[in-house]
Amino acid sequence: MFRNILVPTDGSPTSRRAIERAVRFAKELKARVTGLWVGPVWQPNLYAYAGDIPEGFLSPDEFAADVRKAAARYLGEIEKAAGAAKVKCTCSFVRSSLPYREIIRTAGRAGCDLIVMGSHGRRGVSKLLLGSQTNMVLAHSSIPVMVCR
Repeated sequence: MFRNILVPTDGSPTSRRAIERAVRFAKELKARVTGLWVGPVWQPNLYAYAGDIPEGFLSPDEFAADVRKAAARYLGEIEKAAGAAKVKCTCSFVRSSLPYREIIRTAGRAGCDLIVMGSHGRRGVSKLLLGSQTNMVLAHSSIPVMVCR
């Protein structure tokens, strides 16, 4: 049925549940798992500081190093779960301000036939204000999406 399952993570508890379910499902199907973390892009707003560089400001190189560390931490959770279950796994990260697009692109590039991701279950105004990457993936993906809460 499914041979390659994409598991995007944001490090949240719902993402961890999605990782567990995806790995367990992959093991049952003798499928593989492709892990993905979409990190933020460097977008400083120096105009807000009237020409003074604020304390703690990260250069593009420092920011990139922090993103790599975060990616290793989040993707390490997927690799650890897959390793424990003896499920084949590859992981990658990209930077984007539109995570849902990268999730869908990665699914296509990696030949994934299922996306398993968590949903925070926001409703009402918080859903409108914060948006939902899961809802965007559901709306735009041409492959099946399994949502875990």
